[in-house]
Amino acid sequence: MLRAFAASAIDARISSRLRKRMRPGILALPLLLASCAPVAPQSTPAPVPSPHDGAHDFDPLLGNFNFRLHYMLHPLTSSPDWTDMAGTGACYKVWDGRAQLDTVELDSSSGGHIEGLTLRLYDREARQWRLYWANSRIGRLDPPQIGDFRDGRGDFYTTDTINGITTLIRFDWSRMTSGTPHFEQAFSPDGGKTWEVNWLTDQTRTGEAAWGEPQPGRPSTQPPGTQPPPPSTARDGQHDFDFDFGIWKMHIRRLVHPLTGSSEWTEMEGTTETNKIWDGRSNLATVEADGPSGHLELLALRLYDPRARQWNISFATSDSAVLSVPAAGGFTDGRGEFYDSELFHSRNILVRFSIWPVSPTEVHSEQAFSADGGTTWETNWINTYTRVSDKGGE
Repeated sequence: MLRAFAASAIDARISSRLRKRMRPGILALPLLLASCAPVAPQSTPAPVPSPHDGAHDFDPLLGNFNFRLHYMLHPLTSSPDWTDMAGTGACYKVWDGRAQLDTVELDSSSGGHIEGLTLRLYDREARQWRLYWANSRIGRLDPPQIGDFRDGRGDFYTTDTINGITTLIRFDWSRMTSGTPHFEQAFSPDGGKTWEVNWLTDQTRTGEAAWGEPQPGRPSTQPPGTQPPPPSTARDGQHDFDFDFGIWKMHIRRLVHPLTGSSEWTEMEGTTETNKIWDGRSNLATVEADGPSGHLELLALRLYDPRARQWNISFATSDSAVLSVPAAGGFTDGRGEFYDSELFHSRNILVRFSIWPVSPTEVHSEQAFSADGGTTWETNWINTYTRVSDKGGE
């Protein structure tokens, strides 16, 4: 449930604090010289308005909603065919609103079904949101839409490949405080000169949303006119993380300086909570812990890919609000192992995350790095979880 960059994030906070302490000293000499020079009369400059803190701009989406969707079947093809879907969704608060998990289930009159989720993360330094979308049919995250709200309207952009063409994608949110928020998606294949709106959603709030409430949990169907991929021969592991649902007391041991030969470890204590999504084919684990290195807020979004029959795990800390490279893998004989390749101190390394239940009330997980292509591994993060409750909820 923890990650390489979590250690880097803690170290970065310490470095940032040191830099902030140094700045007054660095500026002292120029200020002293300036005070000795003749000063011409100057008018008082107008105050500069503080940048908007948008950490709670998405708060109006928290709760249960009814959805109505109108979308284009074949975007960027000059096809006039549109269709409609309706359904329900629930949006949950994470990190006191600085992150959200939004789920939706939609059905069409022709039998089509969409099961999706959006993870929203707020970057406090950039004062921007990152919106990550996933469809249960695929079990992987799309590239994040990045942007913010201005005058009550939110615009978020990314690029992706649509029909073999690099395309700009825009998400647009409006009517946020009306109780009936409105969303539009548009594509631009010409660098933003023209935009084709292809997805419109209107939603109506119906009440509060609480973790643990029953969800329909029916996988998305194949889009019209497309062929499903051949079924995988691998074991179906869509419920392999069921042992982890609930609230856990957590003890962390972290190697302070991985891949340096150091044997200095530090410890943290905290809690972790794992909530079921899509009837167990996805889940969100959140961590809060404290220790000598400071306070840690971390989340892990786990998505099951039914085509590959593998899990994809992405991590983020509240400091960075950027999801990590997803680690992919699965369970064998009750032990889950997940791998990815990423940069650590400017060098490319392999990362392995392992997790396994010891008993119904105890779970262990570890993180290890390899700088030699997997020949040797150095364990640098060890977690022990003791169950507090088998039900999540805030």
